[in-house]
Amino acid sequence: MKTITLTTLREMKRIGEKIACLTAYDASFARLLDEAGVELLMVGDSLGMVIQGYDSTLPVTVADMIYHTRNVRRGARRAFVVTDMPFMSYASPAQAIGNAARILQEGGAQMVKLEGGAWLAETVRELSVRGIPVCAHLGLLPQSVHQLGGYRVQGRDPASAQTLLDDAKSLEEAGASLLLLESVPAALAADITRHATAPVIGIGAGPQTDAQILVLYDLLGITEKRPKFSKDFQAGEAGIREAVHAYIKAVKLGAFPAAEHTFS
Repeated sequence: MKTITLTTLREMKRIGEKIACLTAYDASFARLLDEAGVELLMVGDSLGMVIQGYDSTLPVTVADMIYHTRNVRRGARRAFVVTDMPFMSYASPAQAIGNAARILQEGGAQMVKLEGGAWLAETVRELSVRGIPVCAHLGLLPQSVHQLGGYRVQGRDPASAQTLLDDAKSLEEAGASLLLLESVPAALAADITRHATAPVIGIGAGPQTDAQILVLYDLLGITEKRPKFSKDFQAGEAGIREAVHAYIKAVKLGAFPAAEHTFS
């Protein structure tokens, strides 16, 4: 199988082929997911909750992300690897540049992901012009869980929906190469996907985004509280490899997410 690049992902969007993405935190799972055909591996700061046992992503450090990215890169041979920048590691463009450079140089990531709206446009621009690819994360922002008052669906009223549309446009114009939408109504996600040139990844954002992603441990049914938008793909399967293949097949066919995994 050929190596996946940003060019590959853009072409998949152009021709309408769904992109299968999953989180990964170590070499063994990265190798398994890579060999199964997952196109994008996300080294998510979700590791703070599913690996480290915290109740949010906030305690995760840049050093943690570099460590886990390095491990994932040892296992991945073809998948595109994106790494989250953790809480307060990109509070200013200068800070973002320094930390993102470390994540690429020391960890081996091929892209960094930042949570936030149009206020991040300058940071995205500064990273992009320096050759650091950016994925912009919109909608539910886990790093802002205290400000949001919990893990709540975003963009349900007309004003907040318009803000998300404007944010997506602003960040793409600033240079974001991928967009990720978390926990937003399916119709809004479809609208953003239609207007975006960049591939759009959805998690709890309905079936019409260009790509789907899940936290690996949710897919395997081993998290304590599985979110509504996820599905236990290991149920009824013979093992982990079979569960991953079932997920990839469901994404490619448009069977996942189904109605019960989406928000209106």
